[in-house]
Amino acid sequence: MKLQPLFSSLALALTLACAPAHAATGPGVSWQAAAADADIDRAFAQAKAEKKPVLLYWGAKWCPPCNQLKATLFNRADFIEQSKAFVAVGIDGDAPGAQKLGTRFKVRGYPTLILFSPAGHEITRLPGEADAAQVMKVLQLGLSSGRPVKAVLADARAGRKLGANEWRLLGFYGWETDEQQLLPAAERPATLAQLARASEGADAETATRLWLKSIGALADGKTADPAQLPRLRAVLADAEQARVQMDVLTNEAPDLVKALTQAAGEARRLLVAEFDAALKRLNEDVTLSRADRLNALQGRIELARLDSAKDDPHPARIPAALLAEAREQAGKANRDVTDGYERQAVVTEAAHLLGRAGLWKESDELLKSALARSHSPYYLMSQLGGNAKKQGKTADALRWYEEAFNKSEGPATRLQWGSNYLGALVELSPEDTARIEKTAAQLFAEAEKDPGAFYERSERSLKKVATLLAGWSKTPAQAAALGRLKAQLDGVCGKLDGSDAKARAACQGLMAPAARKA
Repeated sequence: MKLQPLFSSLALALTLACAPAHAATGPGVSWQAAAADADIDRAFAQAKAEKKPVLLYWGAKWCPPCNQLKATLFNRADFIEQSKAFVAVGIDGDAPGAQKLGTRFKVRGYPTLILFSPAGHEITRLPGEADAAQVMKVLQLGLSSGRPVKAVLADARAGRKLGANEWRLLGFYGWETDEQQLLPAAERPATLAQLARASEGADAETATRLWLKSIGALADGKTADPAQLPRLRAVLADAEQARVQMDVLTNEAPDLVKALTQAAGEARRLLVAEFDAALKRLNEDVTLSRADRLNALQGRIELARLDSAKDDPHPARIPAALLAEAREQAGKANRDVTDGYERQAVVTEAAHLLGRAGLWKESDELLKSALARSHSPYYLMSQLGGNAKKQGKTADALRWYEEAFNKSEGPATRLQWGSNYLGALVELSPEDTARIEKTAAQLFAEAEKDPGAFYERSERSLKKVATLLAGWSKTPAQAAALGRLKAQLDGVCGKLDGSDAKARAACQGLMAPAARKA
């Protein structure tokens, strides 16, 4: 089935909550910048008139998964060719008003991809965690169907017959970025399990994917029927099946193992060994991107950490050979990557897995060596702050978090990085009242200048600030600082557009808990 006729009959919106229009655009794709409802409305009107899809791209340039998409999906020849048949719209999450658009499209996680009809109806959310070839196939499915996934799900739950492609649309739906558009989060595991059973016989790969996701979605501490263990072992033993389910296996390896085996015993030992072998094959699969291969290596490290505390900075029982592989592959990735987008995805992933392996020196050195070549060095600085904090290096942690905030760019990003810095101050240096007040005051001053400060990511950052301050205020000096900050925020709220009831309510509600406590 060719994509061209499909694109001419439907509108597509891929909402990626992780890259700005100016930085996210892949070579050969003509993106239109948008920062307000009027821009989006104009794009959909154009798409409807021309019977073209709309590709909406929303995010921030620092986000590693988004940079991964730029390095693997948006530069594909087939994607670039098909982009000529739709209206491509890029929304920089740091543009004025961008966070309001996030509310309109109900997106939070980075990245989120959404397919819309020409009339603006949501068709499906695409799996940003899948590899580029799979995402292209899901685009094809969504376009050929034209039916909202909500309607497809309703039919599936009612026991109506679905075609294989409709089942695949459900299997590859972006459940992680659903934001409860289809289901309350609590209902997801049982619903995915129901769909897995219902899809048996229609499409084996989809049934397996839905089943794996239903197990991975179980709440921490909940277990699955151990009778299902042979099914997982069969997937792991089959190289072709494991490759198809790559993203689920690499991202959810520890959850799958813990759900299907007891905390200790022969069954778990055998499953971990089989899982490790499957992930090793994926790690060595040159048809996968560097980031995906490193993700498989991290999955192996997470399995080796199963008996360690969740955040133990020095996990025990990681085999020396696995540590050697982590060092070698991280260094090779740093040497070999030349594309700036791929570097942001790969180096940050490599540094993270080194830290998870307890190789903090190597992780720090990798991040420091990459600072000068990163288009968003503040992200790496934040990682360095996190590394230092986990190692108990308080002064280094605060220095890196502060530098990351100072170097961060864009209003939404600065509020997020600033709230992270404030969190580190409150946790690691709560007695530094002057520094904490100064940082919070700066964030409120920046929020005053940002029309989208009380929407989506920015609102969540400010809520974090308010919560931190409420829990921090214990001494008379801290209470006085909190009073001054509340007065400053009251001034910010008073200057908001009176017609924007949502923003005013969000602003006025920020410090209410702190005021009640005082």
